[in-house]
Amino acid sequence: MYSKVTIAGHPVHPMLVGYPVACYTGTLVGFAVYAANGQQFWLNLAIALNIAGVGTALLAALPGIIDLAFGIPRRSAAKTVGVAHGALNVAALGLFGASLGIYATHWDGPATGVTPGLALSAAGLACTLAAGFLGWMLVQDYHAGIRLTPLQESDEQAVQQAQPIQLHRGSHAA
Repeated sequence: MYSKVTIAGHPVHPMLVGYPVACYTGTLVGFAVYAANGQQFWLNLAIALNIAGVGTALLAALPGIIDLAFGIPRRSAAKTVGVAHGALNVAALGLFGASLGIYATHWDGPATGVTPGLALSAAGLACTLAAGFLGWMLVQDYHAGIRLTPLQESDEQAVQQAQPIQLHRGSHAA
C-alpha cells in the first residue's frame, strides 16, 4: 500500500498534515488567550491560524483522498480505518470552517463572544487528534505509505490479513 502521490519517492500526505495540526492547535490557543485577556492580537492570531489551518487541511486532503481511493485495497481493514480517518478530518475541517465563518469579520474589532470559537476549535482539535491516531494506525498496522524491502513484501499479504491483537480489561484472579 504505497502512496500514489509522492515527491522523490516520499509520500506527500504525511508531509502536509503537520501544518493543519499546528494551525488548529494555535487557533485554540489564540482563542483561549483572547478569552483570558481580551487583547485583539490573540483574536487576530486565532483567525489567521484558522485560515491557514483550513487552507492547509484542504491541501493535505487532496493526496490523502487519492491515496485512500487508489492505494488501499477495497474491503480491507485498512480501507475502513482510512475512511474513518478521512471522516474525522472532514469533521474537523467543518468545525474550524464554522469557526472561521463566525470570526473572520472580527479582524478589526472585538468579537462579540469567544465561546463559539473555543468550543468549535476544541471539538475540531479533538477530531484532528482522533484522526491522527487512525492515520498512524494506517502506517503502523497496515504499512500505508511505507516502502517495504523485498523480504517485507513477501510477508505483507500475511500481515494485511492478520487479526489485530485485542487487549481486554477484566478482573484477574490474584
